[in-house]
Amino acid sequence: MPITGNDLSLYFHVPFCIKKCPYCHFYSIFYKDEFEKAYIEAIKLHINLYKEVISSKNIVSIYFGGGTPSLLSIKGLNEILKQIPFDKSEITIEINPEDITEEKISAYKSLGINRVSIGAQSFDDDLLKVLQRRHDSKKSKKVIDLFYNHGIKNISIDLMYDIMYQDLLSWKKTLAETANLPITHISLYNLTFEENTLFYKNKENLSKFLPDENLSLSLLNSAIEEFEKMGFERYEISAFAKNNLSSVHNLGYWQGRDFLGFGPSAFSYFESKRFRNICNLKKYLELLKDSLSPIDFEEKLLYPDNINELLAINLRIIKGVDINDFEKKFGKIPQETISILKKSSLVEFQNNFIKMNKNGLLFYDTLASEII
Repeated sequence: MPITGNDLSLYFHVPFCIKKCPYCHFYSIFYKDEFEKAYIEAIKLHINLYKEVISSKNIVSIYFGGGTPSLLSIKGLNEILKQIPFDKSEITIEINPEDITEEKISAYKSLGINRVSIGAQSFDDDLLKVLQRRHDSKKSKKVIDLFYNHGIKNISIDLMYDIMYQDLLSWKKTLAETANLPITHISLYNLTFEENTLFYKNKENLSKFLPDENLSLSLLNSAIEEFEKMGFERYEISAFAKNNLSSVHNLGYWQGRDFLGFGPSAFSYFESKRFRNICNLKKYLELLKDSLSPIDFEEKLLYPDNINELLAINLRIIKGVDINDFEKKFGKIPQETISILKKSSLVEFQNNFIKMNKNGLLFYDTLASEII
């Protein structure tokens, strides 16, 4: 969807987990009732700081990420959503399959939640154990059907490749299972060992069991090929959608739409400035109770760095960047950057568009570093 200057997205980082996944580097704490109570209190105080901004904007998307947002009580979710004026917003909640009941799905729908993102990761139960997930493939498929049958039909799933011990046969079974699901969106990730995770601490040993470069490429290419057969269009490097149901929220990140982040560790991008909330629930609440800003990091890039970064992010979108539209919204692309891109083997120019070519899709990080 085209972005206007009055559009705004809201992101809520819900930091609660029952168990920390060994590959997850996001801020999280173990769930307790008193922690949820503190979280809801802090969120309401934080929203109040932006009350005038929020009321004056067109809220196009609301996203509950984590952590594990599906651990939040319905009462807690309601307390948050009733602070926000929304009408036709895309409202997404990330869920873990093991947290869901029919009653909870019905409550989500009554609250206005119209999109779910399900952390399926794989439909190979052995690999789910490698990832130390608490659900099995049968549970994922059951929950997807439950959401669909209860009328929440905009369903996204996460799938992961490059998992230890993964082979092409296992991956093709997961892809075959995916083809039978009533889903509209797939987010495809390769497993990486991020700092401050259990897998990172054990990477020297675990790396021996990762797919090699050739197998990794085969896993990726087979996914792209099968998703296309299922009717999914690849609209961003890691995202595929059916029936034009691209993620409104995530497209905003890639197109430079303003968004405000609530919750400890949540990032915001607002009025050309990036900032992050403190990564500690207790301190986050204390600051807000004292009417102090919970922000512990902020930066505002100056020209040309700001334009180069925005261009690099926009290039994640498969259709590419319309130079005229981009410059009208953000400013002139430096001639030096245009020269670099024209020499790059990772992009192509088509009329007034810059877009990644086949190699660019494989080596986006290299492309981004060339620009930034």
